[in-house]
Amino acid sequence: MPPYTGADAGAARALTEALQAAARAANEACGGDPNEAPVVFFPRRAFITGADAAPMDAPGSASGGLDTDAADNAAGLTRPGAAGNREAVGAGDPAALGRPSILPTGGALKTTVKAEQARKLLSRNDSPDIPFDQAVNPYRGCEHGCVYCYARPTHAYLGYSPGLDFETRLIAKANAVEALRAELAKPGYKVSPINIGSATDVYQPIERTWKLTRGLLELMDETGHPATLVTKNSLIERDLDVLQRLAERNLITVYMSITTLDSAMSRTLEPRASAPWRRIQTVRTLARAGIPVSVNVAPVIPFINDDALEQILEQSAAAGARSASYTVVRLPWEVKDVFEAWLHAHFPDRAQRVLHRIEDMRSGRLNDPDFGTRMRGTGIWADLIKQRFQVAMRRLSFRAERPVLSCEHFVPPQQAPRVSRREQVEQARREGQLDLF
Repeated sequence: MPPYTGADAGAARALTEALQAAARAANEACGGDPNEAPVVFFPRRAFITGADAAPMDAPGSASGGLDTDAADNAAGLTRPGAAGNREAVGAGDPAALGRPSILPTGGALKTTVKAEQARKLLSRNDSPDIPFDQAVNPYRGCEHGCVYCYARPTHAYLGYSPGLDFETRLIAKANAVEALRAELAKPGYKVSPINIGSATDVYQPIERTWKLTRGLLELMDETGHPATLVTKNSLIERDLDVLQRLAERNLITVYMSITTLDSAMSRTLEPRASAPWRRIQTVRTLARAGIPVSVNVAPVIPFINDDALEQILEQSAAAGARSASYTVVRLPWEVKDVFEAWLHAHFPDRAQRVLHRIEDMRSGRLNDPDFGTRMRGTGIWADLIKQRFQVAMRRLSFRAERPVLSCEHFVPPQQAPRVSRREQVEQARREGQLDLF
């Protein structure tokens, strides 16, 4: 989709100003300061237009984290509202990280990364419709900025907004590898595949420098522990060596998420993720290296990307993907507000049709929290998507079942010696990383 220009840019800016004015009025009605920056739960990139868009950093620049795969070509990198209208910075001021987010009114939006020490990393899951029972997330928030992301509401638990803050105020669990090592070393630990990245994309741009995901994979390799990994970023190719070692022992499956083959659509829907053609290329690279790859067509959004279902499966199969799955868009909590704002900004001609069709597949609601139906939906339209998917799966000879990973190679890790806080600070001083503390 082309960037907003002329009348469209004015309309988008007017919508932004109206939303901010409404938020200020609501703030004043609740006894707050009417001049205080309002909290508005909408993703920034949908509204950066014209003069408000800052030039993008050059690939490999010191401002950091720019994924050169995020756009199709150099020209695409400078488009208003494209993937990189922001600047990555370090840990920054902790007080600034807690400030409420507002829609942008000009200038580059900074991405800040704050380090935290995690007490534990493993999270348990007993949901019957999720194919894993434990997961790890080395980061909180995600720079990809996917408008539909179901993990956005998790940022509200931290006092941040699920809109701008989820994309720009990121947290890195600096001791992620050490925390997981300690949990795997416990005497009562029972091995089962760990999903890496259930509530964040573990190959988002900041992984390029933090390398927490690589550290986790190296721990999986060291201990012979099975894992699954979900991403939509081609940075995963950096870790081809450790992924190959895991694949040789049937310890890994990679799930590549592909929502569309239209690069312009991808730049508005998931602006900091790798371009669709690049993800297909990554599927091919992983498959040729002997690493099992599955493709997630997720989410399917009616009248937005549902027409691409078969094409995505065809190109994924040709690239070497072994299996596939899909989900229908779901809009829990604040995700509904984020998605609706994006929809009205980018597709005003069909916004109501999209929302009504989602309601048709969600028993009259925009979100269905029930196990068994929340992922695929119900009703005639959900059944039609299911039938199309099943026909394509059979035609392309995709495996219907998920790969079963081996648990027989696991050996508990050696517990790393405990390092005191003073020793951590001294080591950080020697390595020039004291600002992380």
